[in-house]
Amino acid sequence: MKTVRYALSVFCLFTLTAVASASEPELPKAIAENWHQWRGPSATGVAPLGKPPTTWSETSNVKWKVAIPGDSTATPIVWGNQIFLTTAIKTDREVEIEPADPARKNPFNIQKPKNFYKFVVMCLDRRTGKTEWEEMVREEVPHEGHHLDASFASASPMTDGKQLYVNFGSRGVYCFDLAGKKKWERDLGKMEIFNYFGEGTSPIVHGDSLVVNWDHQGGSFITVLNALTGETRWKVDRNENSSWATPLVVDHKGRTQVIVSGSNRVRSYDLKTGEVIWECGGQVMACIPCPVTDGNLVFVMTGYMGSVAFAIPLDSTGDITDTDKIAWKRKEPGMSYVPSPLLYGDQLSFLQGNKGIFSCLDAKTGEPLIDRKRVEGISNIYAAPVGAADHIYLTGREGTTVVLKRGREFEIVATNKLDDRFDASAAIVGNQIVLRGREHLYCIEAK
Repeated sequence: MKTVRYALSVFCLFTLTAVASASEPELPKAIAENWHQWRGPSATGVAPLGKPPTTWSETSNVKWKVAIPGDSTATPIVWGNQIFLTTAIKTDREVEIEPADPARKNPFNIQKPKNFYKFVVMCLDRRTGKTEWEEMVREEVPHEGHHLDASFASASPMTDGKQLYVNFGSRGVYCFDLAGKKKWERDLGKMEIFNYFGEGTSPIVHGDSLVVNWDHQGGSFITVLNALTGETRWKVDRNENSSWATPLVVDHKGRTQVIVSGSNRVRSYDLKTGEVIWECGGQVMACIPCPVTDGNLVFVMTGYMGSVAFAIPLDSTGDITDTDKIAWKRKEPGMSYVPSPLLYGDQLSFLQGNKGIFSCLDAKTGEPLIDRKRVEGISNIYAAPVGAADHIYLTGREGTTVVLKRGREFEIVATNKLDDRFDASAAIVGNQIVLRGREHLYCIEAK
């Protein structure tokens, strides 16, 4: 999961980042008007001040469209008039590669790369789409491949309005100022991902702490770095295999929690110390959807080789697996595999698996409001739903975005088509939607 913008002098670094996961009404204007991280201002997928169009096409309501070099499935972020994104550019340089490790499972026959890639951070002007700056952080041959649907640049950047943080995983973690000057970098090692599916967990900054989760097959951990220097503050091992869920940071009753989903269990860590505050088992494998919170409950779900969603009070302590401390739990089919859920007010919306089948729960009770309605025009979807101005935007992989009316009834408002393939989620800023295709970046705005 990403947006970088303007007038910073009014807000100190702590104020900007500490509210990133607070409830929508409490967001300062500098956060609410931007899309500074993977899931937007409050990490719920909602743009509280957004008023984007509901209709567009290749010939209507496209402010600009620009080709982006390389390949990425990461959502761009926006701050003021700057759009930040990452990309991995394949070069013609090749090396001889060693045979794959026969001990590792490779059911999709994913090949080890032999080409060098340039790992690049870009900044575009939101008004024109022109590139403001472009920095290559590394050029190397990746040590392992990725699933056809993934990329070598799948993690979205994040900003606190002063610095930009980028996680290329095995290619390093980087910090820039917003003018493109690199401030520091860290190499956290090489990841070994389940079935060679590829990496893709976004960094989260809170005050002067940068959270990076590192779940893989070769020894998982979570670490907090000093956001100003890149130095390690703490590092805690995790009993998890590969996961792709970006952590959620939330302030609750004077304590800051780092909530991380995993296939074995979801855990809450103390941001200052790394101590586990609470944990809960019961998820299923291949954890991808990110947790979301309303400030009192945190909602988690998984939907591969099983299906489960549950709500956990933020004031929990210890191991609450299978206890009555869990606010509610649902295990029937229909939960998301790849797209993260959307928490819009008291409604939790999501897609079944990776399909265009939409559901909505009452976030307080877990009771279904809309139960598995087919979204005509979308057959396959990886992008997470986003919301603004009482509308929900669902962008399918084939280029179709279906706009729903938010509410207790399933109502399609519009269906829009662009000539690209979309795996990245949309970013909504003011009256614009920024959409990252596999080939182009679009800025959608009503004329």
